Amino acid sequence: MAAEPRPRRRPGTALVTAAATLTGLVALAAVLLGREAPGGLRDDGPATAVAPPAVEKPLWPQLATAPPPTPAAVSASQAPPQPIPGLTVPGRDLTAVDVRALLGKDPALSPEERAALDSCPGCGVRSPEFRDLTGDGRPELITAVTPTVGLVVLHVYALDGEHVLPVLRVQVLSGFSAATVDSDLVLREPTSTTSQTTSRYHWDGARLVPVEQRVEGIGLLPHAGPSDEPSGGAVPVPTAVPAPGRPGVATVPARPSRPPAATAPPPAATSTPEARR
Repeated sequence: MAAEPRPRRRPGTALVTAAATLTGLVALAAVLLGREAPGGLRDDGPATAVAPPAVEKPLWPQLATAPPPTPAAVSASQAPPQPIPGLTVPGRDLTAVDVRALLGKDPALSPEERAALDSCPGCGVRSPEFRDLTGDGRPELITAVTPTVGLVVLHVYALDGEHVLPVLRVQVLSGFSAATVDSDLVLREPTSTTSQTTSRYHWDGARLVPVEQRVEGIGLLPHAGPSDEPSGGAVPVPTAVPAPGRPGVATVPARPSRPPAATAPPPAATSTPEARR
């Protein structure tokens, strides 16, 4: 049986098929190009204008302002510390010095501090701490005297050969804390129920001088209520000032106690006439 002849394609069929395929590919490419690629760029319209940062505009700029005092200026205004009379340190070992004997020979001590060297109610002398505050590799002696309740005077002594130099005497509040950062001395005082004053002292070659003081909020202290704050919400900030006649001494005035609140008198008793029967 003879095989059937294969059907012939009509002329132009291949061209029509190729054209249809090309048209489909073009349409698919248009769809794909119209979609946003993940992570690609898109136009969100005009950019939002960015406001420039606020610029400080001083009042009365034509008036000159005094620069803050530098440690060199503070040191130049005071005489260099003098050695403690009648005291030498053989071997140049400050840790071997009796702290009460050292304080007793210091002419800068107040009568109240001298009374604290003996036994008195509420007074005392802290055990000495030794830290290098001058950067010479040898420790300085740090101690504190409490002459009365609520008052503390901190003392720092350094060696000059076999002699002892008083390089800092500062009055601080009783709840203070002290630390060292590198060769600097840092004192923190609770100046109110919600803030503390931090003072930093740096060696200038002759004594420890204040180089920074700031007030920081620390939140409400335990067992303190809103009634402990002064009226109007203002918190007095103590300022370290040099004590007259005592070089290298700064004092911080204690926070004044509030007067007791006046108590209103009880209302007078009133009598009501008895109704007639």
